[in-house]
This record gives sequence, structure tokens and C-alpha cells, in this order.
Amino acid sequence: MKNIKFLKNVFIVTLTLSAFTSCTDLDEKALDGVIQSGGASGTVNTAAFLQTAKNGLREFQAQGQMFAMDEMSGDGLVGPTRGGDWDDNGAWRQLHTHTWDPLHIEVKNSWNTLLSNVYNCNQVIGNNGTASEITQARFLRAFYYYHVVDLFGQAPYRAVGSDPQSDPQVWTRPEATEYCITELEAILPSLPSRVANDPSEISKDAAHFLLAKLYLNKAIFDGSGVFNAADMTKVVQNVDALTNTLASDYWDNFSPDNNNSNELIFTSLNTPSSGGNIQSRWRMCSHYKQTPDGWNGFATLSEYYNSYNPNDNRIKNTSPYMINNFGNPAGFQIGQQYAPGGTTALTDRNGNPLVFTPNVTMITGGNTLETAGIRGMKYIPDVSNLGTPENDYVFFRYADALLMKAEAIVRGGSGSIGTIMSDIAARTGQPASPETLDGIYAERGRELWWEGWRRNDMIRFGKFLNSRELKSYTSDSKFLLFPIPAGALLNPNLTQNPGY
Repeated sequence: MKNIKFLKNVFIVTLTLSAFTSCTDLDEKALDGVIQSGGASGTVNTAAFLQTAKNGLREFQAQGQMFAMDEMSGDGLVGPTRGGDWDDNGAWRQLHTHTWDPLHIEVKNSWNTLLSNVYNCNQVIGNNGTASEITQARFLRAFYYYHVVDLFGQAPYRAVGSDPQSDPQVWTRPEATEYCITELEAILPSLPSRVANDPSEISKDAAHFLLAKLYLNKAIFDGSGVFNAADMTKVVQNVDALTNTLASDYWDNFSPDNNNSNELIFTSLNTPSSGGNIQSRWRMCSHYKQTPDGWNGFATLSEYYNSYNPNDNRIKNTSPYMINNFGNPAGFQIGQQYAPGGTTALTDRNGNPLVFTPNVTMITGGNTLETAGIRGMKYIPDVSNLGTPENDYVFFRYADALLMKAEAIVRGGSGSIGTIMSDIAARTGQPASPETLDGIYAERGRELWWEGWRRNDMIRFGKFLNSRELKSYTSDSKFLLFPIPAGALLNPNLTQNPGY
């Protein structure tokens, strides 16, 4: 069940955005532009605005907003209504079944979060921040705009020095894509090299990764559907510029000390004293009686789970740490669940065995209310800090980059796939996937589960609109983009996306 703390946080975030920008739904005039402001001295605390923009990365850790839009709209995550719990006016069901509209709460919240952080970056850039602050802000602005482009297809902007009372101008999807690429390529020489054991620091590697992601998706973002060989070669070149290596253990990337993994390229820093909501990555699926206890909500689908070999290391971490402290493996949890130590069987609140089953329906009740659906735990809980864990939230990692490179080469880019597929497979205990688009797509699904890329991948591979488990029909093409939130259309320069 979604607990009171989470509902409270949603209210606070919404209220904060409204107060901070004075423009959430009713006035877009400050949400995305540079507003010259200051205290009594007339100066702007650019360091504070930069930190706020970095803190904004934590919104990706929530179970809703961008995470839900990117994952629940795909084939690997579902939020069924369980009796009186977890309905939220159908918000989760609408995402999976492709029935959302411009009033959807997660659409609105994501739009506000992304553009409010563009605003924070612009405050640093437009108010004489230090050279380092400005470079970091330009990277973060490109990062936030990337997600605006991906999800919404158009991006409000305001030129530095423009009238703050005027309506923001709007880039088309191709224009915003080119802007992000130009910005990242311009700041690359000024960014520092990757800092060992701290991937939360903005680095050249982070910019190279984001550039590779932009070039890989240009054919989608420009509407042509044609993967240009020169763009694919740019993907290869940016991946080849990375200084990372694969972690020997897949789960090193998601442990409480995952900052030490050389595979991680860019993360959001979490510490016990600095907040973050990465606990959602175990609580959103876990049952009330499990350790850590959870909200008994989200699940994966059997079709998605069955795409793995049951012995794939990526879906089951049965380390002594997990079993002794929590009773159950990290990864996907199915069957009887146990108390810490792994021997005492748990029961649901009615005293029935707590046995997670593959079968799940959009609205479930009765004897399956608490047990329907395979549960997921992508991050290893921090036993010392279950509420404020130290796991950094992963945005970019090297395995993703290698699979992007392989895909780009198959789509016509210059370079050699070499041992990419076998290197990815080596730590899974499974045979390497074929060096084909189908093989790479399947491997991206298995490697990157619940990391925020599934919708993006499914669209690029032409799979997103297809029928799937709990969505028995082909979706209308309008669902390739989310709608512009209804309130944002008070800016006359924005137009609603087709079909909404």
C-alpha cells in the first residue's frame, strides 16, 4: 500500500514547485527560463541553485513520475489495483494499458519536475556562476531536456535576458535534440575526467554517454525513423571514449556501496543524511510482512520474467547477506517468501502462506489480493539504513553503453561488436545473445530491467504499441508521446501532441 509518507511527499513536491516557480499549472512563464533575482545584495546564490538541480535527480527515484512513465508503460512493470489499495484513480493501470490523458497526475508531475530543474540550471548559467558551476549546470540542463524531449516531444525554453513576463518559446523535437547535442559537445573539453568511486560527479564520461543516447535516438526524435550511419558511428565513438569497465558481479552496481563499481558512469548520490527515496525500489513491491516491509503494490509480468533463464544471475541474488538479513533474494521474488534467515515461512495478513504467483490481473482481490504478481527488488537493501540507504541511484552504466554500441553497429555504424555480447553474458551464467537487433533488444530487456530505459528501447525497436500481457490490443500511435499537461497549454506557444 502506498504509505502516508509517500502521499505527503507528493503533496510537498507539488506545493514546492508551485511556490518556487509560481507557475506549475497556471503559469509557465518561470518554469523553464532565467529569472534574474537575488536577495538584499542583489546577487544569486548559484551554488545553491546548482545543488537544487542535483537534488532534482532524486525525483527519478520515486515510484511515480519519470520512472513510472518509462517502465510501467512498457512490458516489465505493472501496478494492479489490489482491493481498496493502489488504485490512485487508476493512474497506474492507465500507464500500463496506454489509456492516459493530459490530466494524468504523473504526466503533470514529471513535466513540472523536469522543467523546474531546467529553471534551476538556468539560474546558475544566467547569473554568473563559476566556470565549473556553469559547466555542470549545462550538463544537467541537457540531461533534463533529454527527458523532456523523450517523453513529451517539445521543449519550452527562454533565451537568457529575455522578458520574464513573456511566454517561453518552444523547440520542436528535432530542434531540442540538436540543442542538447550542441551543448554537450561544447562543454566536453571543460568537464573533468571521471572520479574513481564517485560516479555522482559530472564528468566527460557522463557527457559521452548522454551523447551516445541522443545520437542513438535521433531517428526517433527527428521523426524520420531512419538510422543514419553517421549518427550510429557517433554512438560508437562516444562509447569508445568511455573509461569504464564492467563490474565482475552484476549486483555490485546496486549494492549499498555501489559507488565503488567502475561500471557506473553517472548516479544520484544518496547518503543517510542527504535524503533520496531509493527505498522505494524495495518497498514498492514488498509485502507488509517482509523484511524490509513494503507497500505490496507493483509487480512484474510473467511474460517478462519468462524471458530470462531461471538461472540468470541478474534476477536472483541469493547471497548470504540477502538471506541472513532479509530472508529472500534480491531480484525477482516468486513463490514462498521467508523471514530473515530464510527458513521461517511468512504468511499474509489472513494467515495464508505468502506465496507470490506469476498470475496477476489489473484489478485483483480475494485470496490473491496480497500474493498476485512476481515482485521485483532491483537494489540491495542497506540493512543499516533501510529508510535512508546509501545506494546511489544509477542513471548511466557501462553495460548499457556497450549494448548501445552493438546496436549502433548493427544499424550501420562503423566499428566492431567484438566481444560485447559475450562480455555482457559472462557474469550472467547464460549464453551470449545473438549480434542481431532482436538479440540486442532481448538482452537490453534482461540487463536493464527497471532502470528507466524500457519505454525508450521499445519505441526505438518498434515494440511499444504492440499487444502484451494485460494489454491485449495495439495502442494508438499517439501514445508514442505523452500529452502536454492541460495546464501548461496556457502558454500559447505550446500545442497539444497529436491525438490528445
